[in-house]
Amino acid sequence: MFFYLINNKIIALAIFIFCMVKIHSQEKFYPLDTPNFKDTIPQFGIPLKEVVLFQPLKFRTIDELKKYLILRRRVIKVYPYAKLASDRLMILNERLNNLKSKRSKKKYLRRLEKFLYEEFEQELKKLSRSQGKILIKLVHRQTGLTIFELIKQLRTGVKAFFYQTTASLFKLSLKDIYNPENILEDYLIEDILQRAFSEKYLIEQKAKVNYNLDSLYSIWKYKR
Repeated sequence: MFFYLINNKIIALAIFIFCMVKIHSQEKFYPLDTPNFKDTIPQFGIPLKEVVLFQPLKFRTIDELKKYLILRRRVIKVYPYAKLASDRLMILNERLNNLKSKRSKKKYLRRLEKFLYEEFEQELKKLSRSQGKILIKLVHRQTGLTIFELIKQLRTGVKAFFYQTTASLFKLSLKDIYNPENILEDYLIEDILQRAFSEKYLIEQKAKVNYNLDSLYSIWKYKR
């Protein structure tokens, strides 16, 4: 079932995300030999880049593999939105801190919400319900806050409750957190992200909620 934002309330919910809201490649030099200090022969070597190794994922059935590949496609599509939400949140907080009165802050938030509504409406309409669920979790990964908490913090508890009620109509929860230690899908999402960063499919943004992938492998080795 596709997550079409049928009415303005649902569209505003998705847009609101954007209102509110070690893998280092380095060169090393490995000498082939070490000349004597008195020797005038230059030191030879081969510049190598650090290689990141991922433990192989094991799938018991073809269906499990298919589900992983579908999840991968969804994550790669949705992650840039979560990344953008984190960027927007940082800019939003900086500008709000420079505004003195509550009135000017409310006015700024309304203008920003209207701008983002117009900018992202058509793209967000294309998200399926499954993609919407992943987006909610990735926003928590990138910002450290659930969308419910973001709305409550930057607007009001009443607004947060309203949006949560609207989301529940589509079997979504704005209170969902990113928890790869205990939720299999989240673990697979983290694996997909780390591989995508390494292969340059996605541009990595430092997340507020961090997990060590090797530690996650160890946990799920016995859980699955």
